Amino acid sequence: MQNWKHHHIGGKTRNDCHMSFAQQKLGAGISTASRQNKQESFEQAPMYVAVCTYMGFGIVTLFGYFRDFLRAVGLEKCNLAQEREEQKDFVPLYQDFENFYTRNLYMRVRDNWNRPICSLPGPVFDLMERVSDDYNWTFRFTGRTIPNVINMGSYNYLGFAENNADFLKTVADKVQQYGAGVCSTRQEIGNLSIHEELEQLVANFLGVESAMTYGMGFATNSMNIPALVGKGCLILSDELNHTSLILGARLSGATIRVFKHNNMHSLEKMLKEAICCGQPRTHRAWRKILIMVEGIYSMEGSVVRLPEVIALKKKYKAYLYLDEAHSIGAVGATGRGVTELFHVNPADVDVMMGTFTKSFGASGGYIAGKKELVDYLRSHSHSAVYASAMSPPVTEQIIRAIKCIMGKDGTTEGIRRIRQLAENTRYFRARLNEMGFIIYGNDDSPVIPVLLYMPGKVVAFAREMLQRKIGVVVVGFPATPITEARARFCVSAAHTRAMLNQVLQHLNEVGDLLCLKFSRRKRPSSLDLCEETDLGLDS
Repeated sequence: MQNWKHHHIGGKTRNDCHMSFAQQKLGAGISTASRQNKQESFEQAPMYVAVCTYMGFGIVTLFGYFRDFLRAVGLEKCNLAQEREEQKDFVPLYQDFENFYTRNLYMRVRDNWNRPICSLPGPVFDLMERVSDDYNWTFRFTGRTIPNVINMGSYNYLGFAENNADFLKTVADKVQQYGAGVCSTRQEIGNLSIHEELEQLVANFLGVESAMTYGMGFATNSMNIPALVGKGCLILSDELNHTSLILGARLSGATIRVFKHNNMHSLEKMLKEAICCGQPRTHRAWRKILIMVEGIYSMEGSVVRLPEVIALKKKYKAYLYLDEAHSIGAVGATGRGVTELFHVNPADVDVMMGTFTKSFGASGGYIAGKKELVDYLRSHSHSAVYASAMSPPVTEQIIRAIKCIMGKDGTTEGIRRIRQLAENTRYFRARLNEMGFIIYGNDDSPVIPVLLYMPGKVVAFAREMLQRKIGVVVVGFPATPITEARARFCVSAAHTRAMLNQVLQHLNEVGDLLCLKFSRRKRPSSLDLCEETDLGLDS
């Protein structure tokens, strides 16, 4: 690790003859970042909405305490696991206070999550119908299906979650050639030629020296971060980073400090303090300072202010870890993520991470960057040393998707999908704004959170939309701040304009029915959802 570290720091003080061009490019990137930042919306809800939200949670909590009392005296049956009578004096294993939210709030609305799908999860899917006879403690299937539900929740950004036999021919061929699984790690006898082909393709696609792939996207973060930093290192993490990043940071043993979301003043203040004060008590210099950010934040739909982060990391000689799970393939003129969106040099990002579970319709993840970094991780990462190698058909699916995006399959299908996704994203966001919903995020982000706020409205919204055959994902506390429960829409290139208009029409109806249009911004007095609007994009 020290070799990688010293090599990288040496690379930061390269010949001054390149500085003028680099500064011009960075200045252009920061200008682009400023424009992108202006395109992000985080409208605050009216005060009465926040008050009603707190009241809603308060009422539900009071009823929860009352029901716990009824269970304690035996007037209500407790359906959750409990300690045996002889273990009552032990530290609670099941029925502690941390379980209060699950048994009293989540169970009342559990029918809105974990819905079983019985078809391809493409732009539409079929759901297995289920009912509960005991208020969501258990479910039973009716044997019927709910067909042709429009899928607005999957991360199928480019529509590669498909079952077209012509598209998947090479994947089927790889199953015939290699089988379904490898049953070994890459370092033993699980290293296949297609694994190395994929890694070279990923490196070429990203414009970096080298890349390494892993079979699980979550583990790509959680198992690689501990290999890069440890005790005596400092991690500066955005407050809205994904759980996989947080887990990896905690497992590393490094000191963790959290800066405000996308707030460059907060980040720079922490960098200054880290440089000036050093480690607690000893005040020795930190071995490394690692800034961890995401390309697109999956709950907010916001885009990282990458040029400004790069400027700060260069100024204070820190490292940058960029998680592009939701941005790779989804943004940028050719799908190369936020580095392309902001026109920054990929070499300015020390560690580029991404997953294949979203835009590529597969599974797994990658780490990319300098060759020294990747070579180090091949022998020190727990994911590389202990995890089974990626499944051959999954590997081939990623290869065919990347080749399609890059145009190496001899077609323009990949670039068509990227442009279609951008068009669908802007169209859907514009119509939601016209309706009066409060939505979060960047105009280029295919992740579109619609704020619902009150717990009762969250549940009613999900049920009403399913009755209209619209599959949505709703998220509330503790996954979001208590006053910012939301529905998270994920737009796909596979969505047709007719599908989006159908969703928008039902959204408009449900928004009026449940009084969800909280925006105070001026909007048109009438809205014809069937009328096409010119958004500066070709239909």
